[in-house]
Amino acid sequence: MSGHISPKSTYITIFGALMVCTILTVIAAFINLGNMNFPVALTIAVFKATLVVLFFMHVKYGSKLTKLIVGTAFFFLGIMLTLTLSDYLSRGWFTAPTRSTSAGAITSLTGPTAARPPETPRNNPPK
Repeated sequence: MSGHISPKSTYITIFGALMVCTILTVIAAFINLGNMNFPVALTIAVFKATLVVLFFMHVKYGSKLTKLIVGTAFFFLGIMLTLTLSDYLSRGWFTAPTRSTSAGAITSLTGPTAARPPETPRNNPPK
């Protein structure tokens, strides 16, 4: 089976782009962008990962099956990250009366038992 042979200039160009992106990442880390720090760093990281996958892992020149497998892997990675973030972001929704969110402190999801009105017995009608 013969593979695609890329010229050295392609690898040098990709290496230069990765170095420029690394310098951009360092510069962005020292600049206070407020809420945009994480999205900027993530965008640069995704771009660098795309270059590595396409050129150094030869996915760009691979077969359709290779591209399908890589796409499927990223699809399931997205599912895993979505489920993880949904768990992480919903951790503080239920709180105990002591304002603790630990699992041991939450005894009831409806609130403290002392705040409920007493139940009337069913066998004895009220007087």
